Amino acid sequence: MKTILLISLMILANSVLSQSADTLPKNWKNRLVFGFNGSQTAFINWNAGGRNNVALLGFFGASANYSKNNFKWDNDLYVGLGAVNYLGKITDGSQRFQKTDDRVEINSNVGKKLKEHYYFSFLGNFRTQTLDGFAYPNDSIAVSRFMAPGYATIALGVDYKPSDNFSVFISPLASKMTFVKSDRLANLGSFGVKAAEYDAMGEIIKAGKQFRGEFGAYLQMKYSKEIAKNIQFKGSLQLFSNYIDNPQNVDVNAETLFTFKVNDWLSTSLQWNIIYDDDIAITDRNGNIGPRTQFKSVFGLGMSFTIKNYVEPEK
Repeated sequence: MKTILLISLMILANSVLSQSADTLPKNWKNRLVFGFNGSQTAFINWNAGGRNNVALLGFFGASANYSKNNFKWDNDLYVGLGAVNYLGKITDGSQRFQKTDDRVEINSNVGKKLKEHYYFSFLGNFRTQTLDGFAYPNDSIAVSRFMAPGYATIALGVDYKPSDNFSVFISPLASKMTFVKSDRLANLGSFGVKAAEYDAMGEIIKAGKQFRGEFGAYLQMKYSKEIAKNIQFKGSLQLFSNYIDNPQNVDVNAETLFTFKVNDWLSTSLQWNIIYDDDIAITDRNGNIGPRTQFKSVFGLGMSFTIKNYVEPEK
């Protein structure tokens, strides 16, 4: 499954790269961005302490958007993988190589125009990762794996898109699916699936579920804008409410990204990601278990390259 997915992503990226503006139909707007960010930290007689390290993050994102008459079809793909390598002697026994980011996300939205700026749309979203994840310094037992978790959302609703920079999709008919394709993690009830049942001797009498399906309402907002010269902002918000189980506890996935362009290939970026899912139990530093707000912040400096088959309109 992992191999098939990775091959499919490579084929999609190659198809965008291999076609020029002259060979692509005029109704398509295709874009590919790829590159890497990095940092290096070294300490010599540093009283406050620290570990010498090198961190790298590689990524690529592709979009293929079709529009003709009253029909539109928007597609996005993002793949990112980052790691830090600690240099020198490590005394706590943890690995020198530790993952810092791992993300695969695919979005597709097909719509038929109802009236100006409004579309009757079908949306699909898929998210997972590629490598095992660990709760460091424990690097012997994986807390996440490929398709553990994997998330898929499909929804039918109305998309309001007044411009290429802004859209709001609202669906009263949506399904959110959680996959945990790991016997051990499923038995633990990780990521909101039903945990295994045990007898008095601690033996499993009923294995944990590897799938959780939810039915409810879904909202997705996307916005992008050049807020100043060479400063680009992109933001997205996804909300889901399960009609059947605690509909007042809304799942949240929000992301903001600022890109500061130095020149055609050098840029810096600042990204924040917030996730809240009432069905996911997280253990905090005090040993308390329950739903928690998840937060990630990433600052990067590196090179990026863009290939596209269209010209941005002049401002």
